[in-house]
Amino acid sequence: MSKESQELHMVITALIQKVEELSLENAELRNRLSKYETPKNSNNSSIPPSKDENRPQRRSLREQTGRKAGGQKGREGNTLKMTEVPDTVKLHMPRYCNCCGADVSEVPHEFVGKRQVLDIPEIKVHITEHQVFKKRCNACGHETTDSFPSQAKAPVSYGSNIESLIGYLHTRQYIPFKRMQEFFNHVLHVPISEGGIHYLLGKLVKKAKPAYEMIRNKFSLEMGGFIGSDETGVKVGGKKYWAWTWQNNEATFITITDNRAQRSITETFGSGFEKAVLVHDCWKSHFNTPALSHQICIAHLLRELNYLTERYNHKWSRICKTLFKTALVLKNQMSVTDYFIPQQKRSLIEKRLDKLLAYSLPVKYDELVSFQKRLVKYHQYLLTFLYHQKVPPDNNASERAIRNIKVKQKVSGQFKSPNGAFIFAVLRSITDTVIKNKQNIICSLNTIANLQTD
Repeated sequence: MSKESQELHMVITALIQKVEELSLENAELRNRLSKYETPKNSNNSSIPPSKDENRPQRRSLREQTGRKAGGQKGREGNTLKMTEVPDTVKLHMPRYCNCCGADVSEVPHEFVGKRQVLDIPEIKVHITEHQVFKKRCNACGHETTDSFPSQAKAPVSYGSNIESLIGYLHTRQYIPFKRMQEFFNHVLHVPISEGGIHYLLGKLVKKAKPAYEMIRNKFSLEMGGFIGSDETGVKVGGKKYWAWTWQNNEATFITITDNRAQRSITETFGSGFEKAVLVHDCWKSHFNTPALSHQICIAHLLRELNYLTERYNHKWSRICKTLFKTALVLKNQMSVTDYFIPQQKRSLIEKRLDKLLAYSLPVKYDELVSFQKRLVKYHQYLLTFLYHQKVPPDNNASERAIRNIKVKQKVSGQFKSPNGAFIFAVLRSITDTVIKNKQNIICSLNTIANLQTD
């Protein structure tokens, strides 16, 4: 080979190598760019709306029903109703004739109609003074002194109604201490400081601990049902902590720890939930928790499939999404006995799912491949809800329970201390449990406030 041919061969080889390098670089850049062309947001993933860059238009997972917006025909309306026994009745009778001005005060009257106005009376603080006396026995001469009631431990103290109202405003309305102080001063005419509010919350929590532990024990002994769990980051004293929730249709338990590790679950529920199905997302710590079985949140998977369909437009993600929706429809159609006998439709869904998970996806769809591998890994926990009547297919209720802590922080800011976070966790657990049992929150907190402590 001549010298010129050798030089030409070297140039061609170098160019080929350069083309290969540029092709790889181009593929990598295209892959990185595609994430911006089809970004993850709250519509197609589990990213919260507050992290959306351009705040996309909300798109629900629910399909359109074709019904018009607003109230539907046949629904029960709600309107104010008159009370049979009003507190005050005011009579409005004409004194003079509107035509000629003559006096009609003595003319017989005729009833025309009535209307009622609902209003709040002027709020005035009620002060009860407790006076203690002593008496000397005529028989033996011993002097006996009566005692002050438990709620009057200081020369001036706040009663149980104020204590329970502070708990309600803190854990249900998420009002910051400064605004709560303003509300008590200006609306209720009750003088109180921010320190006084914190003291009363601590006092209420001390009485509420037995109820809090009762909720924890209920979940530890849960049989044949489900328990949903979720966690989210919270700020406590400028540091990142984690709020955990465990809930079902009857109760909610919330705790706040300094980590997202398995030990937080172990410290709260050491023996796990061996007689209940645990519903959650794909966080590994939940899978390590002993349970009768597990159910992965299908709503999470559907949002991810939305994103993967938008990004790759591959038939696999569309078919998988349709299959999960078919399973949800079947769940709504199943009777109580269907869960305990062979189900043809359920078996068909499982077979189709097995084929999907065995399908060989091109490597270039890296995120889709990763999603498929995750489904393969947790295959046995995808359709648990089709075998247990009480088990929901999603973990939305747990997300709603934990979302209240985010709302609290958006309104009031971070928790100043771990003790403040614990106070909120205890009272919010009780508040959410009361709501689920359709009880009055104020009355329930007032019952706790009236308990005696050592």
